[in-house]
Amino acid sequence: MTQSFDYVVVGGGSSGCIAAAGLADNPDNAVLLLEAGPAAEEHPETLSADGYKHAFINDELFWDRFSAPQEHSACNRFFLGTGSVLGGSGSVNGMVYTRGSVQDYAEWPTGWQWNDVVPHFEELERALRPNQRPPTQWTEACISAAVTSGFRFSGDFHDGDLSNVIGYEWMNYEGDRRRNSYVAFIQDAPHRPNLQIRTKAKLHRIVFDEHKRAVAVEFEHAGSLQRAEVRQEVVMCAGALETPKLLMLSGLGADQALRFAGVSQVAELPGIGQNLHDHPNVPLFFASRGKVDSMYPQLYSFFRTNEDTPLPEGQSDTCYVFWPAPSAMKQAVQRMLPGMVLPPSLYGGPMKQVVRTAVGAAWANPLVPKMVDHVYGIVVILGKPYSRGSVRLASSDPTAPATYDPGYFSDARDMDTMVKGVRRARAISKQGGLGAWNSQELMPGFWNRSDEALAKWVAKNAITTYHFAGTCRMGDDEAAVTDTRLRLRGVRGVRIADASAVPVTPVSAMNAPSMLVGLRAAKFIAEERSGGAEVGAAQ
Repeated sequence: MTQSFDYVVVGGGSSGCIAAAGLADNPDNAVLLLEAGPAAEEHPETLSADGYKHAFINDELFWDRFSAPQEHSACNRFFLGTGSVLGGSGSVNGMVYTRGSVQDYAEWPTGWQWNDVVPHFEELERALRPNQRPPTQWTEACISAAVTSGFRFSGDFHDGDLSNVIGYEWMNYEGDRRRNSYVAFIQDAPHRPNLQIRTKAKLHRIVFDEHKRAVAVEFEHAGSLQRAEVRQEVVMCAGALETPKLLMLSGLGADQALRFAGVSQVAELPGIGQNLHDHPNVPLFFASRGKVDSMYPQLYSFFRTNEDTPLPEGQSDTCYVFWPAPSAMKQAVQRMLPGMVLPPSLYGGPMKQVVRTAVGAAWANPLVPKMVDHVYGIVVILGKPYSRGSVRLASSDPTAPATYDPGYFSDARDMDTMVKGVRRARAISKQGGLGAWNSQELMPGFWNRSDEALAKWVAKNAITTYHFAGTCRMGDDEAAVTDTRLRLRGVRGVRIADASAVPVTPVSAMNAPSMLVGLRAAKFIAEERSGGAEVGAAQ
């Protein structure tokens, strides 16, 4: 079956829903949105503000990926799952919404500085209507401890100043509903008859003509291979891990690497799949005298932890998340433990469910949740990593996973920052309100005191924060994969509109910047169609 559309948006996640909605706002545009996962309505937990912990352990909602063994992280394989459902990771995450800082966007190319992007963030927020959770006794104790340790309280992270601050995070919820990009821009918006959405539709490749122009996409849907012809553009919004894989399957990338995977090259674009970076984190756990009375990851802080790196003065390099264990400890263990204890040969079989069932049985003992009620974490997140990795095509089979190598801690400065961050988190736990709660360290434990011991502990216990970025870096230099209007270089009719275009990740979460990229992509296209900007391929 073949149909024809002006625009095909690949990926119905945080950026894709916004890009598709923006394109379909013009009734003259016929728009097709392809999402590999199911409809959000099939899984009500993705639409509930309280459902995030249940969404996190629903395998139907995740790309079940693992990294290559990480040389500098005890050779661990990291779980790299991202959302595969309408709304994407914005349907399964903790609903955190942070723009980033002024210094973060100073690292982005011309046209993407703080003053350039603030009006677009404000437009997003008028639709998303993010909120802050009310204070609790425990969160106020955390703020007291952090302020005593040198942080300052900020009432609004939207102001672009994330230098040594702590405050209540903006979150994508309203009442009892999650309010992500799918809800705000598609579900709650007026019906657009020119927008077709196909869920459980997995792209195989983009088809190019002899002039290297995208003319169609081939995708699997309802058990058959289908084709959609494209009159204007393909807009890639599949995320920083899937978008480069799909581009390489379409013949875009370094010739030698494509030939190794059995793919014929269309255009030489060696930067595709490079510059992968992420925010690794390590959680410290503490037991307190009082009950932890928060049920959301609502309290964040940012700090310049390592003064020995060349970041500008005052730019925070770490994020400290105060995590209430009662909120989702059971589900976090059920998600992460199988990948830690099972070899790859057993992970995909029934043993994964056996491990999860055992965790559920442990929680059935009333002593376990009673104990967890008194546990909290201070999660140290590396916000400005220097390490870089890659996504490489392993096969010409679209159903085969790529090789994902985030390169965690391959730059020694990152481990230095994390060790300093662990020490700062320990200090916070003993100060102010938390000190009065008689916090006792559970992990990493009193025996891990030296820098060497802490580095080994971080290497063994680090996990991802799911903030993947950079694999189709935008910029105005020749090595950039896209130009600053997000057009893919070397071909015509393809635009990158997700976190893969982000050149350097902000110190904060990636969900809001991803939505920013999706919004601006639709605006760039509208401007070019109306004659307000140059039309054509990036050079």
